[in-house]
Amino acid sequence: MLDKSHKHLSCSNCESRKLSLFGDFCEKDIHELDDDKSCAYYKKNQPIFIEGSNPRGVYCLNQGKVKVFTRGDEGKEQIIHIAKAGEIIGFRAMFSGEPYKVSASTLEECNICFIGKEDFLTMIDSNPSLRNGIMRELSKELGDRAIFITNLAQKTVRERLAFALLILGEIYGNEPINLTREDMANFIGTATETLIRLLKEFKEEGLIAIHTRKLDIIDKESLILIAGK
Repeated sequence: MLDKSHKHLSCSNCESRKLSLFGDFCEKDIHELDDDKSCAYYKKNQPIFIEGSNPRGVYCLNQGKVKVFTRGDEGKEQIIHIAKAGEIIGFRAMFSGEPYKVSASTLEECNICFIGKEDFLTMIDSNPSLRNGIMRELSKELGDRAIFITNLAQKTVRERLAFALLILGEIYGNEPINLTREDMANFIGTATETLIRLLKEFKEEGLIAIHTRKLDIIDKESLILIAGK
């Protein structure tokens, strides 16, 4: 259960901030960050920003998980990233000066901080640590997207599922992977019916354990071999 009084949280006491691009901020920078941010509680499946809208600022996840996705011609989602606590989303569109190319929505209850565009750009100009961190993040994203596209284009659905489960295992950490079958199918780029069949096969092979919607990875090494990592 999340603390819905999240708006009173100080950046100096935020464990997620230490994992974020703001992690190296000095005390003065943290106080300025506190003054510039606003925080809110988001319900599950609540939109954060929508493809085609203009960016107003950036969003830093304090608690919860968010899916970043695009929609195809028929409205089907393709999830391209799942963000967890400590990640900042929405800053890429600000640098292009164009509307969002993607949408973002909560996968579960979330506490999220917002920093306006002008305040964030001022931070970048005055803080080399933040600027360098963003450059590293953008470079890493470019490599991750290349791998993602290659997987969709060249791997079988079974291989993509194994690869996705390994990624989700890293995102969820010690928690069970808790993603709807539809979202998981949209993450690997397949039909929900195909995903359900493959999950049943993985369970029968002893690779995963399924508890209603949640699942645990049992045999990580075999998943790595299937994924071809």
